[in-house]
Amino acid sequence: MRQRRVVLVSDLFSPICKLLALTWNVEEWVPPAEKHIFKFHSKEDLKKWHLYSDSEYGGLSSASLEIPDKGDGSDCTGIFSGNLSVDLSEGSKWNISRSGFCGMRSKKFDGFIDLDGYDAIALRLKGDGRCYISTIYTENWVNSPGQAEDNSWQVFVFAPKDNWYIAKIPLSRYLPTWRGNVIDVEMEMNPGRVLGMSLSVNAEGGAVGAKSGAGDFRVEIDWIKALRLP
Repeated sequence: MRQRRVVLVSDLFSPICKLLALTWNVEEWVPPAEKHIFKFHSKEDLKKWHLYSDSEYGGLSSASLEIPDKGDGSDCTGIFSGNLSVDLSEGSKWNISRSGFCGMRSKKFDGFIDLDGYDAIALRLKGDGRCYISTIYTENWVNSPGQAEDNSWQVFVFAPKDNWYIAKIPLSRYLPTWRGNVIDVEMEMNPGRVLGMSLSVNAEGGAVGAKSGAGDFRVEIDWIKALRLP
């Protein structure tokens, strides 16, 4: 006698359910298309940053970071500005090879910024025609010559004068540096262990045609994000 095989409805849906579960897990793993890292909309946002300049080593440059009260209800943004000087104060005990630099760096915080899964850093800026330096600090998981602290990765960012501009910089463009000089070694950034960021400006260097030299600088900054490029 021919036996009949009983197929449960649940057995028919089992492969489909497994496929749906797998799809759900993949979508859950993929990060959003963009991720806010820092914003500059309030005085509380600015408390996450500190300023530095060559004045700590006998230079005469100065910088400020502030959010002006526009008073018209429009969105506020941070302004990083100051003056670059290539001179040294008289009688300085510091023996530095160059001056004329200022920067703003995010303060230390617990844990890391996880940018694993992202391809680029984006900054919304309105500048003065100078080139600025975007720096990413990561945990020192790859030893580099003479560097015992965080790894630093840098790239020039041009800030067009008087117009808002979104600079999108692939992480692959950031180069390993030590005290502002590119390290000529094979290194790979670990985007999952970002310790902080900075934005700085030098009197010398930058893209061809960009404003350079001593004098005033000013850049308005709205936010910094991580992006997944298409």
